Amino acid sequence: MVAYSSVSHMGFVMLGLASMTVTGFNGALMQMFNHGVITGGMFLLVGVLYDRAHTRDLNKFGGLGVKMPVYAGILTVFTLASLGLPGLSGFISEFMSLMGGFAAFKLITIISVLGIIITAGYFLYMVQRVLLGPLNPVWSNIGDINKREIFTLVPLMIVIIAIGVYPLIILNYQSPAIANLIRHIGGALF
Repeated sequence: MVAYSSVSHMGFVMLGLASMTVTGFNGALMQMFNHGVITGGMFLLVGVLYDRAHTRDLNKFGGLGVKMPVYAGILTVFTLASLGLPGLSGFISEFMSLMGGFAAFKLITIISVLGIIITAGYFLYMVQRVLLGPLNPVWSNIGDINKREIFTLVPLMIVIIAIGVYPLIILNYQSPAIANLIRHIGGALF
């Protein structure tokens, strides 16, 4: 499921780049960075659960939020960032890619908004299957995330929240270079 979300994220990158707008390029570049942070964290979280359960079958889980509350909170933050919740880093990059794309390709951009809805659907389904509902008795002795695992995930969460709240952390550095790039590329193409 995490790998499928990568395809969706890269679709926003392509839309932003194809728009040939400063906003679209900014969104695409930020989306690539955010994708690395968010998806890296998601794969770490999948690894944490696989290390304890030795399965990736969502139908075998259920109710782990009770046994693994810290894991549940961290997984929820990464999931919401991946589906583009405002206030987290995934939102601003997707929004900028869509804004840039809308300037150039109105219909394609409107259709691509469906990707956000589909992503929300399968990620929320995953959270529901893994964390909510009755606890599968097989996992009654499963342990929560440990300090080493938390230590690897918290810096990624800080980046996700910091960029979501204050995206100028990245935009101030990349925007001048992107504006210059668009000027040069635009002059060569048109």
